Amino acid sequence: MRLVNGASEADWQRLAKAVTGRVLRPGEGGFHAAGTPFNRRFAAAAPSGVVQVADVEDVRRAILWARETGTALAARGGGHSYAGFSATSGLVVDLSALNSVHADGSTGLVTAAGGARMADLNAAIQPHAMAFALGNGDSVGIGGLTLGGGSAATSRAFGLTADALLATTLVTADGQLLTCDAEQNRDLYWACRGGGGGNFGINVSFTFRATEVSDVSTCLLLWDRADAPRVLPVLQQIMLAAPDEFSARIGVSTAGGAGALVSAVALHLGPVHELREIIAPALAAARPRREDLVDRTFWQAQEYLRHETSAGAFAVRTNFATEPLPAQALAAALALIDTPPPGDNPDGCGLALFGWGGAINRVAPQDTAFVHRDARFLLSLDASWAEHDAPATVAANLRWLADLREALAPYVSQSAYQNFIDPDLPNWRTAYYGANYPRLVEIKKQVDPDGLFAFPQSIGS
Repeated sequence: MRLVNGASEADWQRLAKAVTGRVLRPGEGGFHAAGTPFNRRFAAAAPSGVVQVADVEDVRRAILWARETGTALAARGGGHSYAGFSATSGLVVDLSALNSVHADGSTGLVTAAGGARMADLNAAIQPHAMAFALGNGDSVGIGGLTLGGGSAATSRAFGLTADALLATTLVTADGQLLTCDAEQNRDLYWACRGGGGGNFGINVSFTFRATEVSDVSTCLLLWDRADAPRVLPVLQQIMLAAPDEFSARIGVSTAGGAGALVSAVALHLGPVHELREIIAPALAAARPRREDLVDRTFWQAQEYLRHETSAGAFAVRTNFATEPLPAQALAAALALIDTPPPGDNPDGCGLALFGWGGAINRVAPQDTAFVHRDARFLLSLDASWAEHDAPATVAANLRWLADLREALAPYVSQSAYQNFIDPDLPNWRTAYYGANYPRLVEIKKQVDPDGLFAFPQSIGS
């Protein structure tokens, strides 16, 4: 199917009359907020229209209208696609009104509508003292998180968001409403656990199995840049030896125009005295400039770990690692971080190592579409700039990020995390999906043979 954006005014008027929700066009109130990508790097990707769906039938009507008129479309839940793929020059299907969440403490089941965000999920499950891997920003959408795998500080104990998925319902390119689980539409169920958002249809419902949670502990440790060569190797070894109940984000970054800092932010599903024992080698390696170790309820910890990225533009490169970064890799990375690129975004630049392993790795690579089941670390490299920064500043940030990626390439795998989707990644098919990609292509042919759901890194493109 050759998609164009030449729908006539009469076509748009027909869509507006057909749906229960609202169709927004350029210049109308709410259009900019509903259609602009979260990553301001792609702010120019303005749609021709946005349909704010009121129900599942509106989703079906929007899909069929796009198919009939040859208009490109993209579904938008949280809108957090790092590459701006939740926007399009055609029709954006805004799912934000489909945000209901039902949690049943007696069964551990949680059912969320396709447009639900983390704030909606957390509010629904908190009274039941149960959880599964959820994003740490209130505006993150459950759809994109789940379909791309979905990791959190609890994933070493609970698995990925996709691993908790028991069933999902989606509207396909021909307007069918398909429920997918272990018994029905099993191939599509497999694909929806790590096959990436926007590929097979628009998911309008997700059902998860949650796990009982109790009190936890957290830590925030900050070291001066000079301590990095001593602390970073120790932190990585801690992560390798730690129990599944512990997970940490290890980082080196510049932010707010300040010099680089080393950080470790950790969650432990246990008391603080256990957490202190786990991190003791790092405290012995160098004295932190800040040391916060606290017992908390699980929900206090969720609030503490919440993070909202600053407004502006950014780029992220990822890789998985099965071993710690050696001293020579750290030295090369630190040298680049010591000379950061210019830019007015307070998020700055740097690298982060997220602790993986545990329950994530106890699922076979072929059991779900998410193939990255041998990783011990997720390496994330980022650079950011303000939307008003000059093109030369943008180019300098992208060059710096490419240099950092190249410096670390010999020490990591060539795989990448599809939920931190990277528009500059040339070998994305194997990097995101590995040996699972051919099966994903076959499933795509079955449910979307004409390629209605298409974007630069869509399955089969």
